Amino acid sequence: VQLQASGGGLVQAGDSLRLSCAARGSIFRSNTVAWFRQTPGKQRELVARENGDGNTEYVDSVKGRFTLYRDNGENFMSLQMDSLKPGDTGVYYCYVRKNRGPWGTNEYWGQGTQVTVSS
Repeated sequence: VQLQASGGGLVQAGDSLRLSCAARGSIFRSNTVAWFRQTPGKQRELVARENGDGNTEYVDSVKGRFTLYRDNGENFMSLQMDSLKPGDTGVYYCYVRKNRGPWGTNEYWGQGTQVTVSS
């Protein structure tokens, strides 16, 4: 599976952006999907994750502002980001984890898309 994130850009605080993740390969509803972000000097941080059960969890700093959507088709996942803050600045990565049962798990990462929020 190959993933490609898109939709990043330079916006002002309070603006909205919608990131998309496209997949070359099969993504099933049972797969875990997520968005991470990373800023220079910091570890990659989980932003939102849906574990294939319909329930989505968010890091506290984005609750109420970000929404992860799943869809059918090539663009299988998006992240709607509203009321953006400078602290949301970073490179955003989409992620998929496939559970292969007794054979372990496979993880896939997109290449990242830059989001910059100016104050």
